[in-house]
Amino acid sequence: MAILESCAGLSKSFGSRALFENISLGISEGERLGLIGRNGSGKSTLLKILSGRLESDSGSISMRRKTRIGYVPQDAVFPEGKTAAEVIADAIVDEHLDDVERAGRLNLALGRAGFTDGSVRTETLSGGWKRRLAIAREIAAQPDLLFLDEPTNHLDIEGILWLEKLLTESTFASIVVSHDRYFLDNVVNDMAELDRSYPNGIFRVEGAYSRFLEKKEEFLAAQANRQESLANKVRREIEWLRRGAKARTGKSRARTDQAGRLIRELSDLESRAPKGVAQIDFMATDRRTKRLLTVEGVAKELGGRALFRDLSFVLTPGTRLGLLGLNGTGKTTLLRILAGELTPDKGSVERAPNLRIVYFDQTRENLDQTQTLREGLGGRGDTVIFRDQPIHIVGWAKRFLFDADQLDRPIASLSGGEQARVLIARLMLQPADLLLMDEPTNDLDIPTLEVLEDSLTDFPGALVLVTHDRYLLDRVSTGVLGLDGKGAWGLYADYWQWEQEQLLKKDPKPEKKPAPPPKLEAIPGKKKLSYLDARELDGIEARILEAEAEADAIRAEMQSPEVVSDGPRLVSCHERLQAAEAKVDALYARWAELER
Repeated sequence: MAILESCAGLSKSFGSRALFENISLGISEGERLGLIGRNGSGKSTLLKILSGRLESDSGSISMRRKTRIGYVPQDAVFPEGKTAAEVIADAIVDEHLDDVERAGRLNLALGRAGFTDGSVRTETLSGGWKRRLAIAREIAAQPDLLFLDEPTNHLDIEGILWLEKLLTESTFASIVVSHDRYFLDNVVNDMAELDRSYPNGIFRVEGAYSRFLEKKEEFLAAQANRQESLANKVRREIEWLRRGAKARTGKSRARTDQAGRLIRELSDLESRAPKGVAQIDFMATDRRTKRLLTVEGVAKELGGRALFRDLSFVLTPGTRLGLLGLNGTGKTTLLRILAGELTPDKGSVERAPNLRIVYFDQTRENLDQTQTLREGLGGRGDTVIFRDQPIHIVGWAKRFLFDADQLDRPIASLSGGEQARVLIARLMLQPADLLLMDEPTNDLDIPTLEVLEDSLTDFPGALVLVTHDRYLLDRVSTGVLGLDGKGAWGLYADYWQWEQEQLLKKDPKPEKKPAPPPKLEAIPGKKKLSYLDARELDGIEARILEAEAEADAIRAEMQSPEVVSDGPRLVSCHERLQAAEAKVDALYARWAELER
């Protein structure tokens, strides 16, 4: 596969802090590279540099001629007052397209993103739909290489599955920064971790996330063995140096030089040793009550729509209940009812006397952005009280990977992951019988997620968890409550049982129809069709289905082992797929023209 973009010797610092140094990386046609790293390692910065939105301090970037770049940032921003259709139209305004081609491209982008009405205004969209629109905006420009920074943030389960399908079936290459481990395993065919602990600042493995973990473990074990062996050699050489050479012979000078090299190599390995992780440990009370919270026949409506009816369950110590449902089905509303912030329309919520509840709010409204980090961490003066013991604020900050010189920085200057760690640190100071966690994983890096999982699993009280992280949900929850947002609900053993039921609710063999064109103000009213055009319109949906089936068959062929290992055949399949997708695009454009 041809190289689309490569970089060599990239370095970037902010002030006196070096993010990364001497990074070299390449991306080829058809590659889907997953990029991970600790919060603050420079992943987002590297994406901005590679996509041309930021200059590096040093190094070079090479790109194939006429390569089209797309970039989806963590926070999607749209011009105020624009409709979804206008956002897409603005993205292709410089394309040399006639009106029919432009309408077809626009309809296709919105349809693939799940929009059925292009006139919806961007300010009315939820976070998940804004994310979809941001991705659709870049896809409309038909990039050769797409950069996505934490694309699963704010997406519900359905949105994540949509994005997985979109990326795996698309022909463009992509680099994805994500902490969603199932997403990485399902989507990428290459993995890289940005970390100064690696000799070249980055560690890359061909394959999905699970294979990356295996190779990383092998590498770190080999590096640890090398460090131990070097330490033994250095110890012997230092003893020899202390005794002093009997004569300044060439042999003794060579051994002295060798000792110096060994010491420098050991020092380099020690400086690159894996850094610590945040120490998360939620504090439970000593309560022995069997029933902490009882929900009986609870119902709630919002905007005239029933979110849930006759909802009943009991939370006991050790219960870890996951909440599942699409955006808008009432998960956060239910958490607020459990916390006592909202009153149900019907039914009752009975809490044990003096029940202590700790609530992690996904909007992080409990964080005062004007406070300093010292204040945000819960420090009163120079100490915090944790488990009835005073801890110096510097030591408390280090538990959450903050340096002492950051304590007087405002919270507003911290990254999303750092702010999440601040909120967790403050919540840990509160003894709890019941933890209510609303999307606690947003912006957290994978090492912190793993520690969070351990802490939630070990928590002896009850937990109700809302998360789109399927890995976290599988590992932590003892049961799942699914909401459909129309009043119905169900209890399940795990995420996969819930997912299977969602599939069974659908038609086993659904008729695959292309989405209707969104309502677009820019497209004039329908014209009267000739007999031949009317006949063509009647049959065009079937032709689109046939063309899409042909493209799907080619994609399946490209995934087979015999094709993947046969270079010329793989190139031939790629060319056939491009032709098949061009045919689909042309049919969509013709359909849009006939519908005008």
